[in-house]
Order: sequence, then C-alpha cells, then structure tokens
Amino acid sequence: MIRSMTAYASAETSGPTGTLSCELRTVNHRYLELSPRLPDDLRNFESVLRERIAARLSRGKVDLTVRLRSETRADALNVDGGLLNRLAQVARELEGRFPGMQVQFTELLRFPGVMQQAESDPETMQAALLQALDRALDALAATREREGAKLADLLRERLDAIERIVADVRGWMPQIREGLRARLESRLADLKQPVEPGRLEQELVLQVTRVDVDEELDRLTTHIAEARRVLGLKEPVGRRLDFLMQEFNREANTLGSKSIDARSTNAAVELKVLIEQMREQVQNIE
Repeated sequence: MIRSMTAYASAETSGPTGTLSCELRTVNHRYLELSPRLPDDLRNFESVLRERIAARLSRGKVDLTVRLRSETRADALNVDGGLLNRLAQVARELEGRFPGMQVQFTELLRFPGVMQQAESDPETMQAALLQALDRALDALAATREREGAKLADLLRERLDAIERIVADVRGWMPQIREGLRARLESRLADLKQPVEPGRLEQELVLQVTRVDVDEELDRLTTHIAEARRVLGLKEPVGRRLDFLMQEFNREANTLGSKSIDARSTNAAVELKVLIEQMREQVQNIE
C-alpha cells in the first residue's frame, strides 16, 4: 500500500479528565522524526505517545500537538474545612494586634491547601490520551493512503511512458546501425588509399559496440517491472523506490552518452524528465 508522508488529522475525546485533543501533521522526511507539544501535566506520557506513533508510522516528520481542556465542576473541588477553621482562629488571635485587618474570600481560596482539586488517575488519563491519539492516527493513515493512491497512479503513468520510449528505441536500433554502416562506408570510400580487406567490418563492429544500448534497454525494462512490483507491496516502499530512481537515472544517462542519433538523444532527454518527475513524487512516499 502506497502511503503519502504529507497529511493532517485530528481527534478528541471527553471524559472525567476533561477534553483531550490530538493534532497530527506530517511531511516528508528521510526517517521518522517526532516533535511533540504537550501540556506540562502530560509530559510524563511523552514516551508512551512516541512508542504508539512509531508503531504506526515508519517515515516522515511528525508534529504532534496535544491540548487538555479541564471541565472543572463544583463537585470536583474540595475545600479543606479544618484548614479554614485554623485560619479563622489565627485571624481572631491577631485581630487585637492588627485592627481593621481584612481578608478577601478569594485570597483565602488561594491559600495553599484550602482548595483541593480532585487529582486525575494516571491510568485513566493515559487511556484517554491514547484513545484520542489512536483515532487521530487512524484518520491520518486514511488520508495518507488516499494521497498515496494518487501518487501510485502518477508513477504508473510515467512507468508506462518510459516503457513506450524503451520500445521505440529498440525499434530504431536496426535503422541506427544501418545508418552507421552507411556513414562508415562513405568515409572509407573517400579514402584515396586502398582499404584492407575486412577493414569495414572491423570498424563497423567497433562502432556498433560503442553505441550498443541493448544492455541499458534491458535494465530499464527490468527496473520498470521491479517498480511496478514494489508499488503493489503492502509495506512502506519509499526507500526502495528512491533507490530505483537512481538506477533509472543511471541507465538514462548512459543511453544519452551512447546516442549517435537525434531520436535516441531526444528519447534519453525525455526519459530523464520522466524519471525526475517520478523522483520528486517518490520523496513524498512513506
């Protein structure tokens, strides 16, 4: 399954801990690189999140943003009545020494220990966080697969075009060799000195060997078949395709360097254009 490395997805879940939201943004990268942004009270779960993402993604630069919106309710807060009683006693004892002293209600609430917010269970928090992350990862995978299917179609179109060019060059080669023989015969005929018997055949064999591209065409055909096979695999194939693009480019360069005919020269140029287009698309494949 071809998957793109460029995608966005988000998900959220609500529970006793509040509302948790996870956002995932991914772009192409040679390896898997995760950049998490978590609230301070969720930092302890970073390693768990990293493991979960690494189990689902193999390549790409991943930006993870987690937000927590606490839904504070009156029954979720506890007031330490005993502490308030002690503070009131202290206030009465100091009233004579500090006449007119006033304490605001909100200041009392801010006194350490007066207001006690119910602590969330770490296991409950982790379960909620992973639930939101898994939903975001599912949505991300679906998006990456849709984009990957489009990339695969583009690559197959270019493979078909490369295959047509290879077939054209194969069909031209007999004419190119015959044209080479005619030019060589013309040059030898212009020589004033007599030509040794068999010289024409020797020169022809030498020249044909120098411009022979059958091996390059065969390798291109092999690379086309391999690329089509790789596109059908279920595992991440970005690195394999990237390597194949290098092999495609090497054969196209050799084909161009051996060309002695305008048709094969143009074919080599067109091959390089198609291969470069494929290489750019492959950079986005996981």
